[in-house]
Amino acid sequence: MFAGDDGTQTHPENSSQENRIKARCLSCASMVLKAIWGLLIILSVSSSWVGTTQIVKITYKNFYCPFFMTWFSTNWNIMFFPVYYSGHLATAQEKQSPMKKFRECSRIFGEDGLTLKLFLKRTAPFSILWTLTNYLYLLALKKLTATDVSALFCCNKAFVFLLSWIVLKDRFMGVRIVAAIMAITGIVMMAYADNFHADSIIGVAFAVGSASTSALYKVLFKMFLGSANFGEAAHFVSTLGFFNLIFISFTPVILYFTKVEHWSSFAALPWGCLCGMAGLWLAFNILVNVGVVLTYPILISIGTVLSVPGNAAVDLLKQEVIFNVVRLAATIIICIGFLLMLLPEEWDEITLRFINSLKEKKSEEHVDDITDPSVHLRRRSRAIGTVSIPLA
Repeated sequence: MFAGDDGTQTHPENSSQENRIKARCLSCASMVLKAIWGLLIILSVSSSWVGTTQIVKITYKNFYCPFFMTWFSTNWNIMFFPVYYSGHLATAQEKQSPMKKFRECSRIFGEDGLTLKLFLKRTAPFSILWTLTNYLYLLALKKLTATDVSALFCCNKAFVFLLSWIVLKDRFMGVRIVAAIMAITGIVMMAYADNFHADSIIGVAFAVGSASTSALYKVLFKMFLGSANFGEAAHFVSTLGFFNLIFISFTPVILYFTKVEHWSSFAALPWGCLCGMAGLWLAFNILVNVGVVLTYPILISIGTVLSVPGNAAVDLLKQEVIFNVVRLAATIIICIGFLLMLLPEEWDEITLRFINSLKEKKSEEHVDDITDPSVHLRRRSRAIGTVSIPLA
């Protein structure tokens, strides 16, 4: 009877323990899967950005029309939403029609969706900032190496913090101020690396301008549109592509007829390089948004900063860059500043909690080490006592 009672009491405990073990296994498996996806996304993001930058450098050898290249690659953003919808059809259990999905994702513009007024009001400033960011980046690549430009572009994280602190009244963080100072120090050192040569200073100005407009784009997006899911981001980027095609197309035409950006014939254009650059740029934008859904957002930022050593490796192989001490130090300082920007807002509290937990574990282990010999002696004396009673 007592054995049966014990069995009925322990059965629920065993089942609850099994459920806990299963839950832990599932959480561990999901974390491992996220980490694997994160590793793949990191490699894909960094390689796509390195590929884009290096193809631009190759294109410049025979063709230098940076605004036309910016306009051409931005037009490819139109394909973002079709790519997203294809993924929806392949993965979603409940399929939606293209128009229904389009209307659902257009809520990023408001409850009424995308209207002509909102299309012009909300899309125009972001399209201009998008074009400026990419155009200045391409201009910088003419004056500087791919390594220098990608390192300087990493300063956009510091500019995002400063603008968010001033405009959005985000929380002040001392470590991010230090990171911003490191970014500015790296910018000055990068200009000094070539003894403040005119081309070097102009190139640094273009790269910093690109990082600044990128930061302004992100802050204004957060201010006016808030956060967006993957579908809304795909919708918005495709809308930018349409706006670019409809309203920005007159600019390359004017530059062509004024001989500012001129080419002999359309057959002479390096279509392979142009399509490769635009395709990798589109892949980078898709991967950044997919990565936020599949893995941790911090890994996307790490993938971006890894483009710096990736470009450095390619530049060294092509023998296009000679790393002196100042340039190397500037690159490292900017990258460290970028990584400091990735620290969460409660990083100090998390660090203190981690240190305290380590101290508690050490103290518990120390107490166990002290109590173990005494417990062993008590058990031994009890064992001796129980044996000696029958003998007496």
